[in-house]
Parts: sequence; C-alpha cells; structure tokens
Amino acid sequence: MRGEAIKGHVAVLLANVIFGVGVPVTAILLSKWVTPNGYMLTRCAGAALIFWIIQCFLPKEQMTLRDWITIVVGGLIGIVVSQLFTAWSLVYTTPTYYAILATLVPVATMLGAALFLKERITGMKIVGVVLAIIGALIIVLHTGLGESQGKNDLLGIGLGFLSLITWVIYLLITRNVSARYSPVTQMKWVFLASALVMLPMTWGEFDQQTLYSPAWQWSGVIAMAFIVICATVLGYFAIPYAMRRLDATTVSTYTNLQPIVTALIAITIGQDVLTWDKPVALIIVLVGAYLVTMRQD
Repeated sequence: MRGEAIKGHVAVLLANVIFGVGVPVTAILLSKWVTPNGYMLTRCAGAALIFWIIQCFLPKEQMTLRDWITIVVGGLIGIVVSQLFTAWSLVYTTPTYYAILATLVPVATMLGAALFLKERITGMKIVGVVLAIIGALIIVLHTGLGESQGKNDLLGIGLGFLSLITWVIYLLITRNVSARYSPVTQMKWVFLASALVMLPMTWGEFDQQTLYSPAWQWSGVIAMAFIVICATVLGYFAIPYAMRRLDATTVSTYTNLQPIVTALIAITIGQDVLTWDKPVALIIVLVGAYLVTMRQD
C-alpha cells in the first residue's frame, strides 16, 4: 500500500507543477498567438479529440440522461465560462496575481457547500475564511493604489474572481455525479460540448489567431500543445489517479504549489515583478486555505 501512496504523491505533485507552469504559458499564448476565444476553442477541441481516442481503448460506461445533462451543463460552466474568465483575467493582470486567487478555491468551495449543501462550518474554518479574505484584499488594495504590473489589474482580478466562482459552481453541481464515472467518460463529453459552444464564438476571430496564420512559429505550437496535452488531458488523469490513493485533504494541500511555481516562472521570464504584497498575500491565503481543508476529528 505504501507503494500506491507514493504513486499518488508523484501524480498529484506532477499535476500541480503542470498547472502552475500552465498559467504563465497561457499568458504567453494570449499575448502573442491566440485570442481568449481562440485559446479556449483549441484547448477544448484538442482535449476532446484526445479523450475520444483514449475512450476507444477503454471499457465504455453507460450514463443516465440525467447524469449526462448534469455533467455537460456543469462542464460548460466549469470549462467554457470559468476558463474564459481565466483567459481574459490573464489578459489584464499578471500570472502571479491570478495564481494567488486560484488558491482560494478550497475556501470558496467550502462556503458554497455550507450555503447550498448545508455542510457544517467549524470555528477553525471560519478563521481560515477570514485569513483568505484578508490575503485577497491585500492584492486588491495594493493594485487599487496604482501599484499595478498588468494592463488593468483590478479588472483582471475581478475576472479572476468570476472564474473562481464559476469553477466552484461546477464542482458543486457535479460533486455527486462525477464520482460515478471515470474521468475519460466525463471529459470526452464535457470538452466536446465545450468545443461546439466555442466554435461559433470564435468563428469571426480566425483572422486574429496568429498561431493559425502564415506567421505561426513552433514556439507557439509547443506552448499550445503543452496546454492541451499536459495542463488539460494529463492533469485530468493525474488528479483522479491520486484521489484513489490519497485522502482529499492531502491532495488539496498540493494545490499550494501552484502559485509558487507560477510566481517563480512569471518573475523569472519577466511577466511579473516581485512586490511586497505578493509573498505576504500568498502566505496569508495559503494558511487560510490550509485551515479550511484541515481535517478536524
């Protein structure tokens, strides 16, 4: 069993490093190669193709119509709506600010579960929520004072919050249904539906997609391939794989790596600069997220 636990740790570590790298890579793609809509269409269509190919080699699962509708509708919210907000957020703010906001997912999920699923909130979790809010307010107030590194950090942060909220809605909607089916069965439908929705939204923007013009370069192709293959397909395999071998608290703790990886890469390649609010806000938010996800017997 120890060997299986090690495999789980390796899988979740790999997934969160990939997710952390994916944020600055996405920022590069949006700044030079694709529009937010073009980014999403490519990501969804590429992932759908890969998941449908993989499904050919796996046993097929039968889904009830109700479960299929829940997964597809929830997926459209979690993929199309949430990830579009993410893409637009990275157009206006820095990868580091966005990554710090992303660490609020456990906090927002807990609040959503308490409001809509009537789950109990302990005193320790309340402290965690307060700390997370303080951390978020630090970066909002810092950018509001004009100390901005992005095009419009306040707008980007606002879009990041919308991405966070819609992602949590997706998690809550699919919470029970997703446990009944494999990731491949779910994701092949989610990404197919998402690609079909994104196609008409992107139709009038094809001339703006440098990646698909004569000016394309291998650097753009490689960046997009990383997002589709690693940050999307591999990530959706690694997390469920880890969840079968580790408890949910351990898996969620690894998400704390994402903003650290993102910040290190973004600052190193010049997408961001190190200011006092980033490490302070990150530490406060991570402590808050830890308190929210900490198991209390």
